[in-house]
Amino acid sequence: MPSPQRARAQASAISSGKPVPEAEAAPSSRLRALFDGQRLSPGQRRIAQYLIEHITEAAFLSITDLADRAGVSQPSVTRFATAVGFSGYPALRERLQSIALSTLASAPDAAEEARPNELQAAVDSEIDNLENLRRDFADPERVIEIGRALSQSTPLTVLGLRISGSLAEYFAYAARRIHPDVRLVTRGGSVAYDALLQSREAGGTWVLAFSMPRHAHETLTALRVAKRAGLRVALVTDLALGPLADEADVLFASGTGARLVFDSYAAPVVMSAALLQAMTDADPERTQARLDEYEQGAEQHAFFLKD
Repeated sequence: MPSPQRARAQASAISSGKPVPEAEAAPSSRLRALFDGQRLSPGQRRIAQYLIEHITEAAFLSITDLADRAGVSQPSVTRFATAVGFSGYPALRERLQSIALSTLASAPDAAEEARPNELQAAVDSEIDNLENLRRDFADPERVIEIGRALSQSTPLTVLGLRISGSLAEYFAYAARRIHPDVRLVTRGGSVAYDALLQSREAGGTWVLAFSMPRHAHETLTALRVAKRAGLRVALVTDLALGPLADEADVLFASGTGARLVFDSYAAPVVMSAALLQAMTDADPERTQARLDEYEQGAEQHAFFLKD
């Protein structure tokens, strides 16, 4: 089975050629009606999304080719077909082909519109993630509450392992400007366990964790260690359900961009910035004092270029 990155590299290569026709809205609606209401795993949702976006091509793929394009295993495709009400993949493909053929037959060439290329589609996906986050922010009370709690935790531990380390480093770098004791953990295993236990012994009450695809087993273990030590866990991730979510006291689910070979993190970064803002608002006097002190040091030692 190819890795998700390899599958995306094969299925989503950037093309500079002419744009290809976009499917009519009706088949997308028919497919969504077919898939909506089913309890699908993340891998099965990936298959559904691929079919919706590539119906005229995907409907004629073998089970092997569809699995490769969607970045899943062949058994996952079979389970997906069963999950959406078919006896197996051949029955599902027959239904998909009828939708694809009706789409091709009813779409006049003159009415064809250019669909976005892969880079534009990746941006569109991130715009959707940001729109969802904007709707979540309609009620900011939970962000404000957790920002206050993170501000009061001294020390504050920030955890991000493997690829999630970049988000943790961003948050910790900014948080250190406004918080007196921020401890960054980007290594798993016993190193993470020691850091979490020491943070709790030093008086810390919260750990802010980041977990992006592909989710690491060591992140789950670290969260369990944190909980056993008495730390509360705020988790920024892309999954609203699952074992990681089960370990979190507070969950902030932010979608990731998965259209290119490697994921992009527009929404999780904005989520991080919102929590940072909430921390600054929780203790404005401390925030101002620390920022003033930092700016004095930056000026004295010429940290930055003059604009």
